[in-house]
Amino acid sequence: MNYLENIFNVKNKVAIITGGNGQLGTEYAKTLAKASAKVAVFDVHKNLNSELKKISKNLPIKLFQVDITKKEQIAVALKKIKKLWGVPSILINNAALDAPPGTNWEENKSFENYSSESWQAVMDVNLTAVFNCCQIIGGEMAKNNGGSVINISSTYGLVSPNQNIYKYREKLGKPFVKPISYSVTKSAILNLTRYLATYWADKKVRVNTLTPGGVFNNQDEQFLKNYTALAPMKRMANKDEYNGVILFLASDASSYMTGANLVIDGGWTAW
Repeated sequence: MNYLENIFNVKNKVAIITGGNGQLGTEYAKTLAKASAKVAVFDVHKNLNSELKKISKNLPIKLFQVDITKKEQIAVALKKIKKLWGVPSILINNAALDAPPGTNWEENKSFENYSSESWQAVMDVNLTAVFNCCQIIGGEMAKNNGGSVINISSTYGLVSPNQNIYKYREKLGKPFVKPISYSVTKSAILNLTRYLATYWADKKVRVNTLTPGGVFNNQDEQFLKNYTALAPMKRMANKDEYNGVILFLASDASSYMTGANLVIDGGWTAW
């Protein structure tokens, strides 16, 4: 193994990825599994998506059906993972809601109409569930040989959503305001990271934040035009463009980094 392979080595490390069936979660799972880590996907769905299911035939990727808002389900899954592979040393808190399933879109016309129920649903998944996973899984790391916790934030945790991007929907008769709850939770992730980074520093648990920008996912033409006009690189991220930083944060390549926030957003927050 050469020098570069060694510092980015995650071979046989056990990783847990929340929301691992999603667009970016799938990318993170593939990246770590291809780098020879053992990957536990936490998701509310009971099966791996088709892409992960296909590669799991040859790579150590396994789904654990877990509702991360419920501590007891996290604890049960962790016990199974420890028995199967050993103590995790990588935790990626990736699961998040932008708007709760079944949201009444009428409430997304304005801040004034946004419901307390939707606010709480996003808080439960985007923030409380991250607390749950850090407490249970991160706590297990702290009792053993340490590890790396990677919390996923968003550019909308650093700056307010630019509501002008969505103005075109008014002409379509579908007015939309980007909800406040997503921004608030993603901002809170930043200080949750800093708190735990200092709290666990002597336990060899590193805690860092990845703040990604918007990812291309077949959005409509007008949205893409409006979004890319505000991005210095004039495009959205491709879904695989965060894989390198995930491997960096999961491995010893980032061994002296904790409490940091890596912003990878095509320059979105630079102006």
